[in-house]
Amino acid sequence: MPAITAKAPGKIILLGEHAVVYGQPALAVPVFAVQAQAVVSAAPDLPRGEVRLTAAAIGLQDVSWQALPPDTPLRRTVALTAQALELSQPPAVRVWIHSDIPVAAGLGSGAAVTVALVRALSAFWGHPLPDEQVNALAYEVEKLHHGTPSGIDNTVVTYARPVYFVRRQPPQPFRLGAPLTLVIADTGVPAPTAETVADVRRAAEAAPAAYQALFARIGQLVEQAREHIAQGNVAELGPLLNANHALLQQMGVSCPALERLVQAARAAGALGAKLSGGGRGGNMIALAPPQAPQAAAAIASALQRAGAARVLVTAVR
Repeated sequence: MPAITAKAPGKIILLGEHAVVYGQPALAVPVFAVQAQAVVSAAPDLPRGEVRLTAAAIGLQDVSWQALPPDTPLRRTVALTAQALELSQPPAVRVWIHSDIPVAAGLGSGAAVTVALVRALSAFWGHPLPDEQVNALAYEVEKLHHGTPSGIDNTVVTYARPVYFVRRQPPQPFRLGAPLTLVIADTGVPAPTAETVADVRRAAEAAPAAYQALFARIGQLVEQAREHIAQGNVAELGPLLNANHALLQQMGVSCPALERLVQAARAAGALGAKLSGGGRGGNMIALAPPQAPQAAAAIASALQRAGAARVLVTAVR
């Protein structure tokens, strides 16, 4: 049987991070400039049930999935996929995984690898899983990455469409009234989401009224942003990004590196800029003015001068 390849994009949250964990809505979009890829091929020299994994980025070279610790996302993904297909001894395979999505940067690296691997394995084993089931399996693996994930990463990555998301509700893909040009800058500071989510939870438990008010205000910004995006009012979206960032600052999830990049983007002409994802490192996003071809390049240059480790410009349509 020929090798099977599956890919999955990165993702970025426009508005709503952290609040989405507490029942508020969030908006997120796929980022096709980066992606994860899984290639599965037959391994007739190996016994049935064996899956050998190669992922150079994390130091795996033809390693048996069963040799990995039980709580390893890759091992969990293999096990869940076989279980979903009701295969106790599936045909042996070798898997190569590659991703150019930065890790711990708010771009959905873990979810993208999981989605690509589930799709490649299930297709090779003869039963490609539908998006809904891929999403459900990816959410289970996300628990290993993030502890108490909102589910937004796996949802956007699975469906590869802009999504309005409320936890424990069906995702609502949405259309844009006009394209958005986003400049995404990586601080270069690793920021494991599970840690910031846990810190926010502790703070919310210590001051529930204050944090519920913050979450509710973020939810209101998301609803306003959804309307403006649907109507193509790009300029109106910028102030909402700035307001969302200010609320995240109050939660204590920003950091000097993020603040430096946010301010540089705004000074360079961005309509709005904010941290994206868990915070305390990772990525920030800036919204470039529409119908201004040089604007995104100018913002990207300013972010590089401000110390960004990596800058991406992506169009969302």
